[in-house]
Amino acid sequence: MSFNYQIGDYHETYRTFKLDVPERYNWAYEVFDAWGQDSSKVAMVWVGRTGDTKEVTFRHLSERSKRVANALIGLGVQPGDKVFIMLPRIIEWWELILGCMRSRTISVPGTTMLTSKDIAYRINIAEVKIAVVDSDNIEKIQAISKECPTLEKVIIVGNAEGAISYESILQKSSPNLPNPNNFSNDPMMLYFTSGTTGHPKMVLNTHASYPLAHIITGKFWLDNRPSDLHWTIADTGWAQAAWTCFFAPWTMGAAIFIWDNRGKFDPAGTLHMLEKYPITTFFAPPTVYRMLLTDKKLNGLRPKALRHCVGAGEAVNPDLIDIWKKNTGTHIWEGYGQTETVLCIATFPGMRPKPGSMGVAAPGFNVAVIDEKGIEVSDGQEGEIAIRVCPDRPVGLFSEYWRDPDANAKAFQGDWYHTGDTAYRDADGYFWFVGRDDDVINSAAYRIGPFEVESALSEHDAVAEAAVVASPDELRGHIVKAFIVLNTGYKPTDSLINELQEHVKEVTAPYKYPRIIEFVQALPKTISGKIKRIELRNRELGKI
Repeated sequence: MSFNYQIGDYHETYRTFKLDVPERYNWAYEVFDAWGQDSSKVAMVWVGRTGDTKEVTFRHLSERSKRVANALIGLGVQPGDKVFIMLPRIIEWWELILGCMRSRTISVPGTTMLTSKDIAYRINIAEVKIAVVDSDNIEKIQAISKECPTLEKVIIVGNAEGAISYESILQKSSPNLPNPNNFSNDPMMLYFTSGTTGHPKMVLNTHASYPLAHIITGKFWLDNRPSDLHWTIADTGWAQAAWTCFFAPWTMGAAIFIWDNRGKFDPAGTLHMLEKYPITTFFAPPTVYRMLLTDKKLNGLRPKALRHCVGAGEAVNPDLIDIWKKNTGTHIWEGYGQTETVLCIATFPGMRPKPGSMGVAAPGFNVAVIDEKGIEVSDGQEGEIAIRVCPDRPVGLFSEYWRDPDANAKAFQGDWYHTGDTAYRDADGYFWFVGRDDDVINSAAYRIGPFEVESALSEHDAVAEAAVVASPDELRGHIVKAFIVLNTGYKPTDSLINELQEHVKEVTAPYKYPRIIEFVQALPKTISGKIKRIELRNRELGKI
């Protein structure tokens, strides 16, 4: 398996690039196992919480994931059944994702920060048949399992009563399983992504389009090669893990570096990892880069092998790029995509970067800035980022919002997929991010739907009404701010603010809690009674 690396002449590559999708395809067999033909080739360097290090080969993961697939089949799963996977950065997560592909079951990753309420919603709406968790999170599942009629079995990585032992069923399963030769358009992976007016939507990806298209991510943007050790800082519950902790680097034959440190982000520890291990390529959201820049250990940092860095999830400040390059010698190459896509805009190594710009359209994607009528606007004019889907739908765009015809109708209009993000394009074809054209809050690369936070706040007796918007923050880009109208008998106090924040942490995922709360007498509303979040959002932006 060989590739020409870097994008070369961008315009020529963009003009000639084409991905052919076969009728039948299973990436785990076609690509991952191909790298495993060399029994010694390392797929992962894993570092545990106590500093213990393991090197895991492609061959080992291939055999283990076949055991996973056979174990799932032995438990009665059928092709198309959903398997909810909520694990920290442990090797079993990668085994399970591969195993689901081999058994033709649909993996449904979830962050370990989800609460029982979040989990119950996901299991029920996706009709999950099997859930896999670790011992730290088993109680969350046990608390709601009786509320989930489709959930038949719970598998635990570790030990707990009332759950099936992951390791025990693997040891009883065969390490051999032939390629199922499934159709390319069979469903493969289901991610939840936050919306503005309701619960998270289900983003469905298929067996060929999503994995195949991540060659764009791995080859052109990550610049990965078989000799590389790539590190992505991302939670296993987010699509970024599938992007650059799975499909993109492994397609290129690179090994991935995983640090299972748990807990809060550790800037000093992260810098230490870059010095201790031969990490050659590195991805982090801009928030992480900003936190690394504030650590005194950055001054004098001597990365062992670092040669290439990328950032996405939010706009990268040009000053951040300059300081990082001054301290590490590496540029941060920017990129853009969504849970619904692979990389579709980026500044690629080998071409001229414009710090602060997302970059140019990726090969395979026809990207434009359009107005509310779906007409492309002139260079320099703001509009919505859109991806052309007619006459040809790009490889790498999600299949659909599963069981959500309204969301599909809104996203796919005319010849375009509407991203919901606003930007403008300059005369050189570089895109410059402006913001969301809806109310989703992008905080430290986490997408947070205001509805979820508002719903949590409304459950508190003190809250009559709540509206949640993004507020600018130097470190995280944006943070969650809540405007609250109190019920009669309650007074705005610091202790009530703390109480409401803790309440949200308990009801929904902790990272969604409002870091700022402002008590107001009334919320701005339309004639029909809908809260006008845009007024609150503009008020916050006016403080910059």
